[in-house]
Amino acid sequence: MKRTKGLKLVEKAVKGNREAFGELIVMHQEYLYRLAYLHTKNEQDALDAVQECAMRAMISMDKLREPAYFKTWITRILLNSIYQEQKKNRNDSFFEEYSEAAPELPVSIEEKTDLYDAIDLLPPTYKTVVVLQYFADIKIKDIAQIMNIPTGSVKGYLFRAKEALRSQLEERPVGSARAR
Repeated sequence: MKRTKGLKLVEKAVKGNREAFGELIVMHQEYLYRLAYLHTKNEQDALDAVQECAMRAMISMDKLREPAYFKTWITRILLNSIYQEQKKNRNDSFFEEYSEAAPELPVSIEEKTDLYDAIDLLPPTYKTVVVLQYFADIKIKDIAQIMNIPTGSVKGYLFRAKEALRSQLEERPVGSARAR
């Protein structure tokens, strides 16, 4: 029922209903914020990214071709907003603190820190697929749409990212995270 309501809101928003668009943003604001925070590592930057995303989405809402893919569409807008802002600021560092979005694992803080530091060393495309898959819990086919790449590429990036993480984590003893 919630999905049907969301789909109807999207259809209304595509036709120019600003109230429906506002409801959609409210429905997705926590998801958008968490994803933005994973990339910016800063509360204010994450809030700014969500606001920028909402503005861009509102302006181009009539360009959404398939209402069922609203979440994928708005995720792509959010990521593009973040990447453009990071390019502008020349800030390569994508991740610092994942604890708000990450599921609780039976591992020590040192192990988590090592994992987050290892993720931070991955190339940007690998970081993105890892965060979307494991921290935002987005399906591979949806990641492919968000990143505008084939699903096989997403699978390949995930495989190579996991191999790189495994290699990095095997090379260092537990708790050897770099000083902050």
